[in-house]
Amino acid sequence: MATKTAVTGVVVSDKMDKTVKVAIERQIRDPLYGKTQRRTSTFLAHDEKNEAKLGDRVAIAESRPLSRRKRWVVTSIVEKAKEI
Repeated sequence: MATKTAVTGVVVSDKMDKTVKVAIERQIRDPLYGKTQRRTSTFLAHDEKNEAKLGDRVAIAESRPLSRRKRWVVTSIVEKAKEI
């Protein structure tokens, strides 16, 4: 059995019930010019207790499909967002 992928990202939306949108940022090198570029992917993740808030850094792991677009689960909150 293959291991499940786990990544960390930042919560960019927490307006849904038991769901957060998490942005995962990665860097790639342009194949022709060699310049490093930032690319962002967003995933919907299940947050059973509605604990994650906007700006929090969270760890998410792959899971079975929970809805049409949700295939990730929030496993832990790595870092809370700073209050302004």
